[in-house]
Amino acid sequence: MNDSNRGDKTASELQDRVTELIEQQAAISEVLSAIASSPHDLQPIFDAILDSATRLCRADVGSLRLSEESGFRLVAVRGDPLLVRQVRAETGSLADRLAKSRLPIHVPDFAAVEGDFRDDFVIKEVETGLRSGVFVPLLKDNEIVGSIALGRKQVQPFTDKQISLFRDFAAQATIALESTRRERQYREMQSELAHANRVATMGQLTASIAHEIKQPIGTARNNASAALNFLDKNPPDVAEVREALTCVVNDADRAGDIVDRIGSLIKKAPARKEVVDLNATILEVTALARSEAVKTGVTVGMQLAGELPRIQYDRVQLQQVMLNLIVNAIQSMRDVEDGNRELHISTSRIEPEGVCVAVRDTGHGLRPESLLRLFEPFYTTKPGGMGMGLSICRSIIEAHGGRLWATRCEPRGAVFQFTIPAD
Repeated sequence: MNDSNRGDKTASELQDRVTELIEQQAAISEVLSAIASSPHDLQPIFDAILDSATRLCRADVGSLRLSEESGFRLVAVRGDPLLVRQVRAETGSLADRLAKSRLPIHVPDFAAVEGDFRDDFVIKEVETGLRSGVFVPLLKDNEIVGSIALGRKQVQPFTDKQISLFRDFAAQATIALESTRRERQYREMQSELAHANRVATMGQLTASIAHEIKQPIGTARNNASAALNFLDKNPPDVAEVREALTCVVNDADRAGDIVDRIGSLIKKAPARKEVVDLNATILEVTALARSEAVKTGVTVGMQLAGELPRIQYDRVQLQQVMLNLIVNAIQSMRDVEDGNRELHISTSRIEPEGVCVAVRDTGHGLRPESLLRLFEPFYTTKPGGMGMGLSICRSIIEAHGGRLWATRCEPRGAVFQFTIPAD
């Protein structure tokens, strides 16, 4: 009978252990999934880590703080709703003091603590209603980057197994923090390069842009002068004056639109994806480069498809891609003497739902060896070129879930195409 009981107990313990391992594996999978699906947003990762830690360690509440110059800032808290509110309202710098030890600290009973931390834990017990807790610092190269804590309403010490499991979750939080920090640094560097490339490209178009702005300003001056002449008539021709002043307003608006487009391209702002009219975005950029095309003797043709599917993108970034491709196409035709210099821009719907944009020129074309390296950073076929434009363009399109590539055309020229998936 005793052997039977022992056998049943062993089988039950084994079953409990298997269930525990399955729960742990599922929890770790949830955390890894959160890290993979939220590379730029730490909040879902923190929430997943705290959800799993509080559940598996049988805690009533979990909190995560990040280290800042002013002290530890609470960035996530999960668990019992009443305790969550109390933890959010908690004051004091206990997390700062505990983290300085750089070691996990387990407190079976806040009320029974002796020594330096006694007053702190008594205050914590009063403020939050917690009795037992465990604190784990988040360390990166032995530097404190944050801390995670679990708490229980009853005096119920955490087991060694639970503390070990909790430390695993804390390590994952540290990895998530570091991965996001590196991703953020990479994107900041990429943004700096993209901004420098935009400024350099706009610099190349300075004369053309000046001409574009002078046109509406000159027209406005002529219309204003005409309005004055109509006013000098006896009697004044009010209808003609009204028409001339309306043209002045329209010309001023046109000049303002050009300046706004230039400003939006040159300013450095964080990426912001939104649903925007793709054809309108392309027309805006083409207008900025129109004078450059005329000066180079390039004829611009467009075939923009109607009823394109909804796509979500950063308007400035897509304008940068179009500006680079258009300027490159115009420059590739500068030395063409035999034949027409034609730039053709088109948009089309592709399956599955998405759009394709093509920029084709009739320049000298691309050499096979250039075609292989065209999108490499610092590779350029232009004298004095930075070799960053096309590399940045490809990274922008890929960040939007699309693809950018180039193809040689026969008998000459090249076509650059990119796709963007629908929203």
